Amino acid sequence: MSVLEKLRIYLVPGLVLQSVVIGGGYATGRELVEFFLDDGPLGGVLGIAVAGLVYAAAAAIAFELARVTRSYDYRRFCKQLLGRGWFLFEIAYLTLLLLVLSVVGSAAGEMASSIFGIPSVLGSSVFVVLIGVLTFFGSDAIAKVLASWSAVLYVTYFLLIAAAFVLLGDDIVASFQRSELGSDWWQSGITYAGYNLAVLPAILFSASRLSSRKETLTSGFIAGTLVVIPAILFYVALMGLYPAIGDAAVPASSLMSALQLGWLSVIFYVVVYGTLVETGAGLLHAVNERISSSYAERKKALPRYARPLIALSILAVSLYGASSIGIVDLIANGYSALTKVFLVIFALPLFTVGIWKICVARNS
Repeated sequence: MSVLEKLRIYLVPGLVLQSVVIGGGYATGRELVEFFLDDGPLGGVLGIAVAGLVYAAAAAIAFELARVTRSYDYRRFCKQLLGRGWFLFEIAYLTLLLLVLSVVGSAAGEMASSIFGIPSVLGSSVFVVLIGVLTFFGSDAIAKVLASWSAVLYVTYFLLIAAAFVLLGDDIVASFQRSELGSDWWQSGITYAGYNLAVLPAILFSASRLSSRKETLTSGFIAGTLVVIPAILFYVALMGLYPAIGDAAVPASSLMSALQLGWLSVIFYVVVYGTLVETGAGLLHAVNERISSSYAERKKALPRYARPLIALSILAVSLYGASSIGIVDLIANGYSALTKVFLVIFALPLFTVGIWKICVARNS
């Protein structure tokens, strides 16, 4: 096996996870502000690091459990994890799906409007079309696109933090020096990771090439690191506008306005827009794979044209919710409620039943 192939095996699951988490987790910056700003600049960084440790451990367990049980779609995986109660995850996942798509669809429309000066409705429509195209081509295409775009995203976030320190460096340093460390940063990290862990079963298709325990565990811990590095960079950059950034509906837009770098703003918005598309495609692909597995059990195949139709139908409902409720209320209320649900029905079973099943499989 070539070095390039080994890198692909270890890195692709983490890059796919990163792509899905960023779009639904912190692309707009609002999510980071909502969960971590009360803990202050340093507390926020520590909280995000804790979230990364939780991601890493959970991803390693999930990849290994999927490998030993050959469960690479969320329906099969959750049947292994939750038994007859697997449908509870599906109900919660579909609720999360609608919520995340509402947020990212709305954000995609606003970003397209900011970049090109077009109506936000048109920006959301392009978002829908791109997701439809990706879901049509299936697992291999989605995994390749998500992994490739993640590399572009990493370069963009490093440019962002460099520009922020050049132009807002004194403000960033002052924010860290004058603020107190909150006492709940570790709890914020665990809570933040709670709802994001729900996307793990959705990206297991990208881990199907992991063939040993060494590969699953290594890939899982790499995944946790890949997810949080851009989050920490982004959060530190936002601290150049602390504490006023807490009142911004879309903190990313406020930061771009403060930096006043037209070229970086365009690059950032285009890359984040693509990441929002990736998030939607990854989450909806999991639904398609779940339906496809049901067809396979009945010795049938899910028609290829049905994949984009299913995705577009769910997107239509989500975007209606975004226009009716609003992005700030969706994040503040929806994410908080679902976090508690996923901690109980997914995170807790994963770290107990999941580990037990892995040990049983190892002994046998």
